[in-house]
Amino acid sequence: MKSYRKELIFNTKSRREYINITTLVQECLRESGIREGLLLCNPMHITASVFINDDEAGLHSDFEQFLERIAPEKPHSQYRHNGFEDNGDAHIKRQVFGREVVVAVTDGRLDFGTWEQIFYGEFDGKRSKRVLVKIIGE
Repeated sequence: MKSYRKELIFNTKSRREYINITTLVQECLRESGIREGLLLCNPMHITASVFINDDEAGLHSDFEQFLERIAPEKPHSQYRHNGFEDNGDAHIKRQVFGREVVVAVTDGRLDFGTWEQIFYGEFDGKRSKRVLVKIIGE
């Protein structure tokens, strides 16, 4: 069995962003040479997420509205976590979106359903963060 590992680096311009990383992940798969197996993709930070969904601007706006209803950024004082950093809301948002995705690799391709894309979700940005891509298979 072969194994491949690569870290992708993101430095977002705003506190929250959704970045379609499907093409970058597909390039990792191509580099790996793996034709059959599993691909894991996860952020290496506790205020970010990797998730699968549709790449549609209205949906991304809906994500923002939903997340702000359940875990508004301000006032910062509402979160016991806040002290050194004011990012308690970002931790909660990450829990909602989850940590990682696992995608089947079939015949050298990501085995997606219709409209599925991989996204990096940043909830406490404006600094450099890493995303791990790990692929195992033959």
